[in-house]
Amino acid sequence: MINKRKTINNRHDEIISLIKNNGFVSVEEMATLFNVTPQTIRRDINFLDKEGVISRYHGGAGLSLSTENVAYRHRKEILLNEKKKIAGAVSAMIPDSASLFINIGTTTELVASQLMNHNKLRVITNNLNVAATMSKKEDFEVIVTGGIVRGRDCGITGEAAVKFIRQFKVDIGIIGISGIDLDGTLLDFDFREVYVARTIIENSRKVYLVTDHTKFGRNAMVKLGSITEIDTLITDKKPPKQLMEVISSNGINLVVS
Repeated sequence: MINKRKTINNRHDEIISLIKNNGFVSVEEMATLFNVTPQTIRRDINFLDKEGVISRYHGGAGLSLSTENVAYRHRKEILLNEKKKIAGAVSAMIPDSASLFINIGTTTELVASQLMNHNKLRVITNNLNVAATMSKKEDFEVIVTGGIVRGRDCGITGEAAVKFIRQFKVDIGIIGISGIDLDGTLLDFDFREVYVARTIIENSRKVYLVTDHTKFGRNAMVKLGSITEIDTLITDKKPPKQLMEVISSNGINLVVS
């Protein structure tokens, strides 16, 4: 009995680690990986869901539900190399002399850094970190929105930011996200930030969504919109099957860096 309990506990630890690294994992994938039945995995998921460690979803499990985001200083460190690859892939897709919106997020900040080798970009941002990076290039035109500055990450939100963005129509809007439900719903933690991102989507000719794979199946409280409203998803791993079906059926361009 002790050895059996130890085996179960070890599997639980490995399931938690797997989900933290992948964002969402299906029952079938875990059953194959751990060489147990799908019923066993479902029992594991139900137990860990009740403990609040992970969240159970149809067909698998993902990161634990939360109404609060991870602290900015920690988000900057999570999957840094993967985010840099995503940023590099986005940079390669941006032509010189393009007009851009760039919003709040650790991945979008890395995109800004990767764009420094471009020429004559025109950038509108509600992210002071993006503005500080890109304003160092003399041939860039960098415009910062008005609004309320958040001390934790130098993001600007509020009605003033929304009204300012509505004055423009740009070539490409580059946005990050806190979570993507498996039905394609885009989710975030701050309703003020969502208003700004929503306005960016509405005023961009093309929208590029940049996010690492841990956001797949991750929940957050505020609905931003649907993945069907974006043109290209740039990420570091192929999304789960259910989300891939939404992406494929809606003709969304997928770039895996």
